[in-house]
Amino acid sequence: MHDAGIERASALITSLPKDADNVFVVLTARGLNSSLKIISRASEDSSFSKIKRAGADNVIMPDKIGGVHMASLIAQPDVLEFVDVITGKAAFDLEEISFKNCKSQFLNQTLGSLNLPENFGINILGMKSPDGGYVINPPDQTIISCDMKLFVLGTNEQVERLKQTVSA
Repeated sequence: MHDAGIERASALITSLPKDADNVFVVLTARGLNSSLKIISRASEDSSFSKIKRAGADNVIMPDKIGGVHMASLIAQPDVLEFVDVITGKAAFDLEEISFKNCKSQFLNQTLGSLNLPENFGINILGMKSPDGGYVINPPDQTIISCDMKLFVLGTNEQVERLKQTVSA
């Protein structure tokens, strides 16, 4: 890990086939870099909490995700296909817009004042509020703060134009 530059790294993904090996990697990496974003794979339900306790920020269980995905294809095939299209194709971006480094003119304004659909052709699907909560379709009266994030849907060009407009 030292040779790979773990001390300078911002993120680590560990997806070894054995959960015990992932626990060891997470524990070691967290000890070497406390600010590291760590995402780990787990196969067994019982390993989920162990990997979290070892220091992983997120634990992904591919088999469980795959099963849910397959069941969703039966129950709501068009909804799932639509989500796959907007998140997997180059024509659309489902993007996270952070206001951490936004221009001061946007702070303390309302989301409605941005008029994103008209000015950028972008739709706001949700937001992560300053307290860490998630809001689906946040109201136009929501006040913009530097510690919030918007989840928006638009073309690559629309999203990039919004990022350039709001970023300081």
